[in-house]
Amino acid sequence: MPSETFEFQVEARQLLQLMIHSVYSNKDVFLRELVSNASDALDKLRLEKLWDDSLDADVSDLHIEIDVDKEARTLTVRDNGVGMSYDEVGQLIGTIANSGTAKFLQELRDAKDKAGEEGLIGQFGVGFYSGFMVADEVTLLTRRAGETQGTRWTSRGEGTYTLETVDDAPQGTSVTLHLKPADPENQLHDYTSPWKIREIIKRYSDFITWPIRMVPEKSGESDEAPEPETLNSMKALWARPRDEVSDDEYHELYKHIGHDWREPLETIRLQAEGTFEYQALLFLPAHAPHDLFTRDFRRGVQLYVKRVFIMDDCEALLPPYLRFVKGVVDAADLSLNVSREILQQDRHIEMMRRRLTKKVLSTVKEMMTKDQERYGTFWREFGTVLKEGLVTDSENRDAILAVASFASTHHDTEPTTLKGYVERMKDGQEDIYYLTGESRQSIENSPHMEAFRERGIEVLLLTDPVDEVWADAVGEYEGKKLRSVAKGQIDLDAKDEDTSDEEREKQTEDYAGLLGWMKEQLDEDIKEVRLSSRLTVSPACVVSDAHDLTPALENMYRAMGQEVPRAKRILELNPDHQLVKGLNQAYKEREDRSELAETAELLHGLAVLAEGGQPKEPARFVKLMADRLERAL
Repeated sequence: MPSETFEFQVEARQLLQLMIHSVYSNKDVFLRELVSNASDALDKLRLEKLWDDSLDADVSDLHIEIDVDKEARTLTVRDNGVGMSYDEVGQLIGTIANSGTAKFLQELRDAKDKAGEEGLIGQFGVGFYSGFMVADEVTLLTRRAGETQGTRWTSRGEGTYTLETVDDAPQGTSVTLHLKPADPENQLHDYTSPWKIREIIKRYSDFITWPIRMVPEKSGESDEAPEPETLNSMKALWARPRDEVSDDEYHELYKHIGHDWREPLETIRLQAEGTFEYQALLFLPAHAPHDLFTRDFRRGVQLYVKRVFIMDDCEALLPPYLRFVKGVVDAADLSLNVSREILQQDRHIEMMRRRLTKKVLSTVKEMMTKDQERYGTFWREFGTVLKEGLVTDSENRDAILAVASFASTHHDTEPTTLKGYVERMKDGQEDIYYLTGESRQSIENSPHMEAFRERGIEVLLLTDPVDEVWADAVGEYEGKKLRSVAKGQIDLDAKDEDTSDEEREKQTEDYAGLLGWMKEQLDEDIKEVRLSSRLTVSPACVVSDAHDLTPALENMYRAMGQEVPRAKRILELNPDHQLVKGLNQAYKEREDRSELAETAELLHGLAVLAEGGQPKEPARFVKLMADRLERAL
């Protein structure tokens, strides 16, 4: 049959130009697409041979071959797979040259990004046309398994393509690219270079099931053809049974994809079967990377589809608070865009994300139960970032709380879980108490801790910046309210048999005048002055109202560029402290209270300093203190 020439429709010509110049951000992926198509053809032949044993097809050495001719500047990708008939070439290679092109092109134009919103992975014609990014002319030669005649397709990607039948085509498909001149400035590399081909195959197609072979260049004057070199490892460890893979192999894969010279802390395998199949091999590092909390930290796992590499840092598959997890996810099929470079937000992505998240958290829980030492390493390195999920992931909040541990006054070095805290709560205790601060030492020395320490009530000691946020967001655990010992009214005396209601009322009446007067003196900074039940040693402390932001949280929001009003705080006085008793007596006896006003100001400043803050006017505070010391000498 003589060759026939077909003309692209106007819309198809526009779409072809769009694909060549705009769809793919990296021209190297043309080889990934051609190798992926070849791998699909080999898979299809193996299945057809299983279904129909009478099929006249050679399946003894299924493989993909890459052949380069430097002089002719051609690159050929060849497979001995299922091949295509004449009609199939017209249908498959003509995917973007059929009557539906106008509608498809309009959808592309209407889409937010140039790549469009259509999931076209697996359609031979789309990936095949990526070859025109690097070639002036493309020739395809194919023969379907079981048939005697082959088909040749040729086009320069401009206005027409030709089809003809041939008698001597081998089984399978070969795609020959007549390469454009190299243009490094336009990211058009020399694709006749063996090292460049090795690099692309290693990056995108290393785990393809079938061997990808390339005949090396001849060396010296020998006439013997060199043995073909297999470029891919074919070792998709996630697809092999656990008992066939050694720990060393897993560790080597982690070091490669995690860019870490140390072994991982834990290896996580997951295989999902059913209507949507995928496999995952995840790793928990043993050490947090130095840039874990920086804006530019690259998070996400490697994504493959049918062992073909799609993207390096797929953020959609794990939440930000698991950004330290490294690994590989290989899906049987996904809704990708034309270039396979952008994930669509469909239910499959969300389903994988939820399952992977739960698997990681359950693995941490298992570590916590079975290997406290390894769990301790994990929590020390990643506990801070994992606690971000308490704020952002309400669905998994209980699971995160179950694996979280915190320093507490129960033990000097051993952390506790919330479950352990609740089990140790005193009779009649209704709340879980905590206090935040920069360090354990500063928290333990805080005036807010005095009454709790005296009564032996356990307090969680939270030193991470995120603790300020998650404690408010969580609110309670197993029906027990989380309460900051530095916020609101905490009336521990109500549980103290040594202090009667009558005595408390008498104290309140005795100090009523002083409290009202001090509120007037410190009105710019203080919303209330009251007697404290949380102080036993210090004369005073400042606390936040129950629903106000703490100073630390205010500073955190301001550091993120969010302006929040500064909340006035509450000054609490210890009625049993000699300084407060003396101040109250002086208030009652003196008519000139100018010096007492300075004393009130100093008392407030000392309370702010005691919790790690800074007086509003440090220079004035120092001057007042120096004057008082001088008069005391």
